[in-house]
Amino acid sequence: MRVPLSWLREFVEVPADATPEDVFAALVAVGFEEEEIVSFDVTGPVVVGRVLEFVEEPQSNGKTIRWCQVDVGEANGGVRGIVCGASNFVAGDKVVVTLPGAVLPGPFPIAARKTYGHVSDGMIASAKELGLGEEHSGIIRLVEWGIDPEVGEDAIALLGLDDVAVDVNVTPDRGYALSIRGLAREYALSTGARFTDPGLSDVAAASGFSATIRDEAPIRGRVGASEFVTRVVRGVDASRPTPPWMVARLTLAGVRSISLLVDITNYVMIELGQPIHGYDLDTLTGGITVRRAREGETLETLDGQTRTLFAEDLLITDESGPIGLAGVMGGSKTEMSATTTNVLVEAATFDQVSIARTARRHKLPSEASRRFERGVDPLIAPVAAQRVVDLMVELAGGTADTLGSSLGAVVKREAIALPAAFVPGLIGVDYAPERIRETLELIGCTVDDATDGGWSVTPPSWRPDLTDKWTLAEEVARVDDVDKVPSVLPTPPSGRGYTPAQQGRRRVANALAAIGFVETPSFPFVAAAQNDLHGSESGAPLPSVRLANALDQTAPFLRRSLVPGLLQTAHRNLSRGMTDLALFEVGSVFLPDPGTEYGTDVNPPRGERPSDDMIARLRAAVPPQPRHVALLLAGNVAPKQPGRAAEAAGLEVALDAIRTIAVAAGVEIDVTQAARAALHPGRTGVLSVGDAEVGYVGELLPQVAADADLPGRVIVAELDLDLLLSLAGERVVVASLSTYPAATQDVSLVVDAALPAAELRGALTEGAGELLESIRLVDDYRGEGVPEGSKSLTFALRFRAPDRTLTAAEATAAKLAGVAVAEHRFGAKIRD
Repeated sequence: MRVPLSWLREFVEVPADATPEDVFAALVAVGFEEEEIVSFDVTGPVVVGRVLEFVEEPQSNGKTIRWCQVDVGEANGGVRGIVCGASNFVAGDKVVVTLPGAVLPGPFPIAARKTYGHVSDGMIASAKELGLGEEHSGIIRLVEWGIDPEVGEDAIALLGLDDVAVDVNVTPDRGYALSIRGLAREYALSTGARFTDPGLSDVAAASGFSATIRDEAPIRGRVGASEFVTRVVRGVDASRPTPPWMVARLTLAGVRSISLLVDITNYVMIELGQPIHGYDLDTLTGGITVRRAREGETLETLDGQTRTLFAEDLLITDESGPIGLAGVMGGSKTEMSATTTNVLVEAATFDQVSIARTARRHKLPSEASRRFERGVDPLIAPVAAQRVVDLMVELAGGTADTLGSSLGAVVKREAIALPAAFVPGLIGVDYAPERIRETLELIGCTVDDATDGGWSVTPPSWRPDLTDKWTLAEEVARVDDVDKVPSVLPTPPSGRGYTPAQQGRRRVANALAAIGFVETPSFPFVAAAQNDLHGSESGAPLPSVRLANALDQTAPFLRRSLVPGLLQTAHRNLSRGMTDLALFEVGSVFLPDPGTEYGTDVNPPRGERPSDDMIARLRAAVPPQPRHVALLLAGNVAPKQPGRAAEAAGLEVALDAIRTIAVAAGVEIDVTQAARAALHPGRTGVLSVGDAEVGYVGELLPQVAADADLPGRVIVAELDLDLLLSLAGERVVVASLSTYPAATQDVSLVVDAALPAAELRGALTEGAGELLESIRLVDDYRGEGVPEGSKSLTFALRFRAPDRTLTAAEATAAKLAGVAVAEHRFGAKIRD
């Protein structure tokens, strides 16, 4: 919010010698953030001149210039010769002359210089060159600005170019501060300066104009418009210029000057914080009705676009149909123009949620919607409407009419009980009761004594953010001086660290990073097709959580799998030349139960621990969110080197990573061949711990990889990390490692080709007993010497005893015991 200091001084006593930095310091002391100082950046001699005569001189480039004789006053050197390219003035016109030594925005220094065969001793300025607008096709004719100053008068002061504004950041909960009125009050709170509230004027109600509020579809039970005030001004002269002081203030406030009538409505909006809209009364058909849009309705807004309306949109309509998007932008049909003579002024209070949704839905943010979204004082509308009427009478020559309307319910704020000891106890500062009461009254609250020694506090109409005793306590701390609040670090309880689950997740992430994977967190938002493809085994649709207000409408669902995020990350890296990828992510997935509705409103109490029942309800309001870990491999795991070819990433690398996860989690993971919708048949495995399925691994189908713009083979794996860690149970510490040597043996078994290697491995492990330290599949052979429909699986076995050196006979006996179990269970035979 930009605040011109001359404007601020109209409502609060700012010292004449106060600098912008002083005003910043005062506003920062009550919780605002300073942004920048804004000025016109015009310095030096800029004066009023009179064009005595000029000679038009055509040039070889096709342009015609005027060689002018301009009187700038005896004190400024009398008559000066100036070259000017504009042609919108005549002899005798008073203009703005920038003399040598002046500096205009840019910076653009002015000096006497030779041009077009003359020495131009200064420059006749346009509005754009002075920073007063975008018009640069012609110079400023002061007669058109409605002023007739003396020749030689200082034009910087005359046009308000000596004013300066401070720009402060206003947080969304403090909408009242999006006005000169609001920030003047805050300056007064900070400095103790006397503040005059322009919103306390008594305004007589008008009647006779038909205005109706009809809202059959309120949002969350809130009617779209709670107040609607209209006033009529007749006989305005829309061709009159906007006064220079108003143009300067609007410009410093960041608002472009358009025309006198529009400028007046914008001026009052910035001054009082109440958005105002003006209609050309003669273009209206009948009265005005505020209602929701109907299907198929359209509206051409002031920006010239025809917009298709939605059922939730709140409209301003007359008997011909929509004439404005309430609180956002008016319609072109009834806009005030250069031919307008009679004006209907509208000041209303619209629902914050309704206006915010409409502005976002149509991608149409405006200064009006910005204020309505944050909350407008419901009592200021009549005052603002009357202020616009008064300015149109004063500046546009209009006449105030008694015709108008005043709709709206009685505004009543509920009182808040504030115990006497609550504020000191919450803030940690020993405030005197008198100071608490004084501070609350300063911000506009009505404070009455309560029977228990505290107060009954009624917040002012312009502070919708004051809703309970906590927000009142924050106001006391903010206004009294937040620097008084002590900085006390809480003492952390001893003996607490990461939970076992947190420790497990960190071990898994650190282990993957240690073997060369890179962690790449991603947004949890996906499209429905991605959830169906990667979030289920068959690819059939499963329940997904849809966001009520998605950041990206193409990805409105919460993910059921981490794989879509890894695919997007891989695509971004590949598009930037990173072709060899080993990525992983640890994060939550969202798995709603079929038929269960989530997101119901549950409001826990503030300032105290929720009950067990409330905690249960909070947990029931969100879907299950287990943490998963997922991997993605693409390209090569080892680059090409002298004497060694590149090693492409394959399933064996992913399986090694899964074994690393298993060790970090403290479990043993078995791999069994399976099928999955997005993965290649024959190159997909299900991951299990005992009888519990914990995830999958496999190669993406070529078409799935191509749809993700990923060339070549892409390997993915995903595991339920929470389930994995729960199956690990408590981690035990091994007492000691055996110092005796190991005995190694290999065994090749011929089995049915359809038998998963993991099942055969399990049988060998079971039969070999406690002496077996490790077992690893080293070969899968199918060919000559092996019967058709069979395969030969070779396992490397390692045996070790904790108390002795094993003999070869003992190792062989243990191996054959495992073979016996495999033979009994699967008909396995030792390969000759």
